[in-house]
Amino acid sequence: MLKALCASALLYSVICIFTVAFAENPAKTTSALPIEPFIAEYNIIHKADPVGKGIRQLKRLEDGRFEFSYNTQIDWLIFSDTRKEASTVSFDDAQVTPSQYVFDRKGTGRDKKYKWLYDVKNNRATNFSKKKQKELEIEFPKNIQDKLSYHLQHRINLINNTNQKQYSYPVIGTSGKVRDYAFEYAGEEELMLPIGLVKTIKFKREKNKRSTIVWFAPDFNYLLVKIYQKKGSFEQFEAQLVSVKNTD
Repeated sequence: MLKALCASALLYSVICIFTVAFAENPAKTTSALPIEPFIAEYNIIHKADPVGKGIRQLKRLEDGRFEFSYNTQIDWLIFSDTRKEASTVSFDDAQVTPSQYVFDRKGTGRDKKYKWLYDVKNNRATNFSKKKQKELEIEFPKNIQDKLSYHLQHRINLINNTNQKQYSYPVIGTSGKVRDYAFEYAGEEELMLPIGLVKTIKFKREKNKRSTIVWFAPDFNYLLVKIYQKKGSFEQFEAQLVSVKNTD
């Protein structure tokens, strides 16, 4: 049971690194999309064995915004974990701006559920995670992201500037605090994945003894094709791309 709970804590970080909205005045896309809507399937791996599935998707909403989501289902020994994570975003050229973030986790250990609305223009954030909603005044920094949307922003940045070696994103967490997520270029690598042999570039993030590596494939328009994380000597999980298709 202790091993399962440790795995649960690590998996929370992996999945997070791998809607009431402001409907009266939603932000609109002002130019051609930097990324076409898509759906991608991943295998979740533990010690070389598949233990679950993940679905990452970008879809167009009726109000002109987009929903970027990552859903996973894992069953391993006595450990089970189901997660649904989604960020509602708008595009302005190469800039991603989140307006809503939702997260729902059920399974072994404590269940978690979060819902936030972001009014970036007016520096307001509303937390619906508690029984009583709470509105906060936050001085949003430029290029603010939520705990999922920064993956989308990172991909767009790679499409537009493949020579940059370091990227940093201000990310608002589920507590309302903003922290910098910094990634450093870690080289190129050919990977044998379920989808086939893929040429990739990889980036690494080190924080509080946690090491996260993400691989992006230029031939797939810099889609994230693999993510791996390790914290100390805890058990490790990773996600590997199985398939991808455009949905528009």
